[in-house]
Amino acid sequence: MKALKVTYWIVTLLMCSLFLFSAGMYLLEYDMVVMFYDILGFPSWIVYPSALLKIAGVVMVLVRRPKWLMEWAYAGFFFDAVLATSAHYFNNEGLLTMASIALLLVISSRFLLSQLPQKHA
Repeated sequence: MKALKVTYWIVTLLMCSLFLFSAGMYLLEYDMVVMFYDILGFPSWIVYPSALLKIAGVVMVLVRRPKWLMEWAYAGFFFDAVLATSAHYFNNEGLLTMASIALLLVISSRFLLSQLPQKHA
């Protein structure tokens, strides 16, 4: 059980680090991110709200209270990663991107959380 818990925290911290890095890029390198958003076909007005929601999502995943907000954070990360993965794929960048790694981390983290005993989750 201890190995499962350690694995959960490693995967979850990697996932959170990736989303915090992404949010940091959105806030600190706004012009570059807007250029990428334009290339991928996304509206540029969503950059700042997306960064703030990623930060809030990381907090919710790490705090895990209230549970329903944590679930919404996982759902948001999942849909963000699916959308980003498909956008990169349809822009002929292939499937092996940071977005697809984020998708795998989100799925793995949530699955591992569901395997932890409820009193420790």
